Amino acid sequence: MTSVATPAVTPAAEFTTSERTEPPAARPATPAEVPAISLADIARAHNVRFLLATFVDMTGKPCAKLVPVEAADELEKGAMGFAGYAAGLIGQKPQDADLIAVPDLTSFTPVPFIREGLAIIHCDPHVNGKPWPYAPRVILKNALARLADQGIQAKVGAEVEYFLVNRNDDGTLSTADARDDSPRPCYDARGVTRMYEHLTSISEAMNSLGWGNYANDHEDAAGQFEQNFNYADALTTADRVVTLRYILNILAEQRGMTATFMPKPFTDRTGTGLHFHLSLWSDGKALFPEEGDATDGGGRGLGLSGLAYSFIGGVLDHAPALQAFLAPTVNSYKRTGATTSSSGATWSPRKASYGGNDRTHMIRVPDNKRIELRSGDGSANPYLAIASIVAAGLDGVERSIDPGTPSGPGESRPDAHLLPATLLHAVEALRRDPVILASLSGDAAIGAYYADAKEDEFLSWHNQVSDWEIRTYLTSI
Repeated sequence: MTSVATPAVTPAAEFTTSERTEPPAARPATPAEVPAISLADIARAHNVRFLLATFVDMTGKPCAKLVPVEAADELEKGAMGFAGYAAGLIGQKPQDADLIAVPDLTSFTPVPFIREGLAIIHCDPHVNGKPWPYAPRVILKNALARLADQGIQAKVGAEVEYFLVNRNDDGTLSTADARDDSPRPCYDARGVTRMYEHLTSISEAMNSLGWGNYANDHEDAAGQFEQNFNYADALTTADRVVTLRYILNILAEQRGMTATFMPKPFTDRTGTGLHFHLSLWSDGKALFPEEGDATDGGGRGLGLSGLAYSFIGGVLDHAPALQAFLAPTVNSYKRTGATTSSSGATWSPRKASYGGNDRTHMIRVPDNKRIELRSGDGSANPYLAIASIVAAGLDGVERSIDPGTPSGPGESRPDAHLLPATLLHAVEALRRDPVILASLSGDAAIGAYYADAKEDEFLSWHNQVSDWEIRTYLTSI
């Protein structure tokens, strides 16, 4: 993201990118210190002619208006209205007042590799002059404000997995690279090389934005890839996940392919995850490592602080309800319910367990500075997912929840929660969990609205007669 803490118009070459890893200064700015830079100034400094004023609905669908730079001042002043009900699942009815897209200037992201002169800017929807509490970006900012009240910041890394596919004339999917057909293609150098132009274009795009792309690999399934970038503060990472999905979609389309984040597009292959690496910080100090002569929260061997174990305990305690946000589609549970794949592993946890550097657990602890939450999938809305994780972990800290001893490799504690078997089970778990139900802007009514929508989604799917039913039941009696 581009820093705008510059008191006057600055040539494009002097603008710098920022990870936004440190909290803003506590001292309010005086009028003389308020930056004079405007959105129009920033855009013109980067030779941007058009802005995609973007927000997402609760499903993660990106919504935008294409705004010419000549109207950037109107956008910044809150003159761009959206019919919220038409935009998607965002808590509005047809008769409600417009959503007003209020741009966050720190999120300004030029994307000349998509179209010359184009930039994305993430917006916070407002209604009647106030942040709209159903808007996912607003929800995450509210969750992070609750952390900030305790002097804590969350830093997050995200692993974005996806498939590159073609849609055939009969509606079926096939791998975009026809030669990518091995049952165990993970890390295959030849598959990466055949997709060289695509992968390098994405890598160069991320690095041009200052995200720090450091690896690009073939994932476990034929046609599946992952491209990694550096962690940052939680809001920046969520913005980047949304931006990267957009970039992947458009650049894949330009090469005649479809990039999909669908959790389980192929029955016999590994599904697509969205893993989050999370750490807590205060005044630039990491809070997860144990300190000095501490006994590792009871000698559990992972080098974590008591706060870290309590955070883990909260996530595990609320795990069934969290899956409504981490695995939010009907298709999600084809991934988490799978028992095997063509490669021999699903890489998807089925129980709420935690352990060391072991990818079979819901929570993996690769080192003592962070945890990796592995139960999320490619359909997760990053804003809602991170907000609900923060709420669960913070509840664990406030109640000093003990996660118990870490599970060994490939094991889980007998008392570990089973993760929901279907989206409907996840919705029911969400409704039973007052902490996670209220994790969306602190309002259980918003959680209930989301739960109702997801139940309707499940029932809409359930009411469709499938080919499997025809094959199984047509002449069974």
